[in-house]
Amino acid sequence: MHTASPAAYDADAHASRLPSALETATFAVTLLENNPLFNSGHGAVFTRDGINELEASVMVSRGYAKRGVGVTGLRRVKNPIKLAKAILEHGQADLGATRATQSTAADLNVPSAQGHGLIHGPTAETLAVRYGLDMVEPEYFFTQKRWDEHVRGLEREKAGKGLGTWSAEEYLPQGTCGAVALDSEGVVCAATSTGGLTNKLTGRIGDTPVTGAGFWAEEFTEHGGLSAGSELRRPGPAVLLSASLQALMADCFPTPFLYAPVPSVSRSGVTTTRSIGTSGTGNGDSFMRVSAARTFGSIARFGGVSGAAALSRVAGPSGELQKSAEDRWGLAGEGEGGMIGIECVVVRDKAGNVVETRSEIIQDHNCGGMFRAWVDDHGSVLVRVWREQDEVSGVYAGEGSAERIEEWAGEKRSLAFSV
Repeated sequence: MHTASPAAYDADAHASRLPSALETATFAVTLLENNPLFNSGHGAVFTRDGINELEASVMVSRGYAKRGVGVTGLRRVKNPIKLAKAILEHGQADLGATRATQSTAADLNVPSAQGHGLIHGPTAETLAVRYGLDMVEPEYFFTQKRWDEHVRGLEREKAGKGLGTWSAEEYLPQGTCGAVALDSEGVVCAATSTGGLTNKLTGRIGDTPVTGAGFWAEEFTEHGGLSAGSELRRPGPAVLLSASLQALMADCFPTPFLYAPVPSVSRSGVTTTRSIGTSGTGNGDSFMRVSAARTFGSIARFGGVSGAAALSRVAGPSGELQKSAEDRWGLAGEGEGGMIGIECVVVRDKAGNVVETRSEIIQDHNCGGMFRAWVDDHGSVLVRVWREQDEVSGVYAGEGSAERIEEWAGEKRSLAFSV
């Protein structure tokens, strides 16, 4: 999604300006956190002990001192993504010479987030109170659907039919809600929020709040034009499910059209600035094992390939995520997942003039399906679960169809999608 950055406006125009990438991505995730359909906020999954423990993160390609922040072990913060955003924004003062005010908490000494980029539990919630964020009782996060999944999973495990976190017969959430946005200043922001794995251990920390595992954003400059390896590339064969598993879909996001360079731009005497951001979803322990999000960024930055190709090498079929499961692939959800992202490319000549700009959605997954939606250049919303080339009929009525937001009415206005 393209938005305008605050830097493009003066103070008098602040009221009418479009939101920045940070504001847009976090707002989108807030909608998902408030909607019980999704595994984040109200509607998050339960731990083995019947507790909701929430995680969130946000990262920008540039513009904020901390760049990326994660929060975890939350039980009372209504919108975890807002806490991650607030810590990122306060990082300018936390890392500077500004003297922090004294903590007012009776039990914890938390004057500020300090230089920390990953904060857990009561300390994180103390900061949420300090920042004036909405706090709720733990019961707020309860939904009957998630509770029933929690109970069935434990009963199935007790009967010797597998783990409480995964089932071959029933879809159990092990995924995440995420949004990635790009503004007119070329800043990319990735925002991510989750309840984690169904029936995870209480106290377990997944990939969502861990920088470089479940999320990443950065900007870098290359001398010359677009990398030689940045040719148009389509994803490999789809991973299709057996008839008995048709209902099993991972909470991840496809690779519709991938980014390709414009051959008319000479590489002599020009520089290319690339901004990339990604949000991952799936089996978080596998994402941490391969530092999935940072690995994607490293392949794009140092491997001389497009962001789309780099992302597929990590999250696509037979990619690093899938390889991490070894011979356990397909047995308990290990290695399953997907990633969404945006890549922005700006090419300048010797005088600093912009001679080319490009931005593309980059997405791939190795699991059976991926819930995702995005807004195209014409302002139409596209929603998909399967890969574009898959012919899966009768599964999802809106698969791949473009809809105009302004024409939505009735119940559609209440739907929340990640972008």
